[in-house]
Amino acid sequence: MYTFESRVRYSEVGEDGRMTLQSLLDYFQDCSTFHSEDIGLGVDYFKQIHQVWLLSAWQICVNRYPNVCEKIVIGTAPYEFRGFVGCRNFEMKTTEGEVLAYANSIWSLMDTNKMVPAKPNEKMLAGYVLEDKYPMDYAPRKIAVPADGRREEPFTVKSHHLDTNHHVNNGQYVRMAMDYVPEKFEVRQLRVEYKKQAVLGDEINPVVCSTDEAYVISLNKEDGKPYCIVEIAG
Repeated sequence: MYTFESRVRYSEVGEDGRMTLQSLLDYFQDCSTFHSEDIGLGVDYFKQIHQVWLLSAWQICVNRYPNVCEKIVIGTAPYEFRGFVGCRNFEMKTTEGEVLAYANSIWSLMDTNKMVPAKPNEKMLAGYVLEDKYPMDYAPRKIAVPADGRREEPFTVKSHHLDTNHHVNNGQYVRMAMDYVPEKFEVRQLRVEYKKQAVLGDEINPVVCSTDEAYVISLNKEDGKPYCIVEIAG
């Protein structure tokens, strides 16, 4: 497993002094970026070949949120390729070995010129060395949206929501969804299903469904079709 060490920054914690869910997701996303860069398959390489890995789904499980200044180790390992689909696991631990959080993610490789799926080439297959699948309960990729959701005020995608691919960053959708969850809600599992890329100026129409145990937030286009569906469970 590829790993890097860090220390929880003050800018990464909430009012309770613990890392926020959004910061945890950012660590996992950064870890996959560092891994790709260190094996010669980084952002510049994919720009040269006009391809990009697009995230299709997250499942993040949290045992404990680390405290400010706590030392942590973040790791990732790919475990499967299926056609144009790639899967990778993540783990966050303390330096003593306590597992704080772990995750599964599903990615799709796309040709950015034709916007069609592409299969990994030999360099990718050699660089992304597959490892054993992480021992966790794997949830389905698709998230069911209850029919009784309440519509919230639409908002517009701003420039600070975007990443280097010029569409809304994966983590930004989670930040948007968290606005509709009570502050004291203890998130133990996050699932995200990415459906359509939102870009600068697009209108996001949130629909929020809630139970005692979970919130499902569908971040929709104006026509009601989702850009992204987020399930936040306690």
